[in-house]
This record gives sequence, structure tokens and C-alpha cells, in this order.
Amino acid sequence: MSALGHYLEEEGIATVAIGLIRPQIENTKPPRALWVPFELGRPFGPPGDPAFQTRVILAALRLLERADGPVILADFPADDPREAPDPSWRPPAPAETVAAEIAALAPAYRDRLARSGRSTVGLSGLSIEACGATIAAWLRGAPPPSPRPGYSAPLLLRFAIDDVKAYVLEAAAGGARPSSRQLGDWLWQRSATGAALHALRELCLASDDERLKLIAGNFIVPAARVRA
Repeated sequence: MSALGHYLEEEGIATVAIGLIRPQIENTKPPRALWVPFELGRPFGPPGDPAFQTRVILAALRLLERADGPVILADFPADDPREAPDPSWRPPAPAETVAAEIAALAPAYRDRLARSGRSTVGLSGLSIEACGATIAAWLRGAPPPSPRPGYSAPLLLRFAIDDVKAYVLEAAAGGARPSSRQLGDWLWQRSATGAALHALRELCLASDDERLKLIAGNFIVPAARVRA
């Protein structure tokens, strides 16, 4: 997007980029850019906080008023307010399997869905129970065929993994406001889902299927959470 900004500017269209990785912005030198010190994937700050997100957007748009270019790089002056841990949050009780964890978290998920009216679960098109069963089958070495036309079994596995991660994280948050680090530590260090996904990653990396290796290397466990 930073490179695209130069082309748009040449056509007379003013641009502003919002960047999460400062060295990348410094190297690509977009005409105007606002660096934000937030978690990757959250360029406007924490979800569910429109007032803070508005501050970010306005800070970016104000760069259009400046004339001290040709390259303007500004730093957003505040951290994500949700980075601080929520002392009222309690992680879910341990579960033995992904299926057991899904079942145990079902009431919390339904409650959060009723309160928020939205969810990021649904990419695979499968029920959450079927997503859990898909992961379990791959771990047993008996990958099921894809039930969806046009979706290969490895691709559906990737989407099932995304749905299960979204489901357990949304449910685990409950009625509190845990930081993303609190949720991430629980998922990757203490949950049955995290343990299963660590094992699945290793299994897929050892496969001869290049598609599985690609999924394992990029989509199952975040690089920062990979066990040494």
C-alpha cells in the first residue's frame, strides 16, 4: 500500500497510510504515513472501541493538512488501551480435548454472541463441532474428505482451524475485557485447542504434501507462539 500511494499521488490523489511495522514504512517512504504501536491486524486499535479508533483515523487524516513533505511520517501518541491485562478475567477451566473444550465453552460463546450480535466464526461453513472433529481426524492420521465442493481437504482444514480459534477466543473472553496477550497466553499455553494445534503443526510440517506444509508454516500457529 505504501508503494501504491506514490502512484496515486502522481495522479493527484492525496493518500495517507497507517502502518504497524515502522521499519517497513521507513523503507517504502509513502507520501504520508501514521505509525501506530498496536498489535498486528489492528491498525485502528482495539476492537469494540469506536472512540479510540476515531482518534486514530483523525490523526491519520490530519496528515493531509501538512505541507512539510515530500515524505511525512508521524507516530500515533498512544498505546492500545486494551494491552493492559484485565484483572477480573478468569481463564476457562482446562479441558482434555478440542471437542470437550468446544462443548464446555458453548454457553459462554452463546452468551457473548447474544450480547455482541456478531462473530468471526463461520469461514469453513461447517458447524463448530464438525470443525473440531476435522482437526481431531487429521491428528489421528485419518484426514476426512472435504464435504464442500471446490474446497480441498487441506484448505478446509485451514478454515476449520480458523473457526475453532475464533470460537474459543471469543468464548474465553466472556463478559470481561481480557487483553489479547491474556487470551493468547491461555490459548497457546493452557488450552486443549492450543495443544492440538501445536501438535497438528508439527504433523503437517512432516508431511510430503506441500499444501499442508504451507498451511503449517503460515496459518496454524503464529510465529511468535511456535514452541522452540
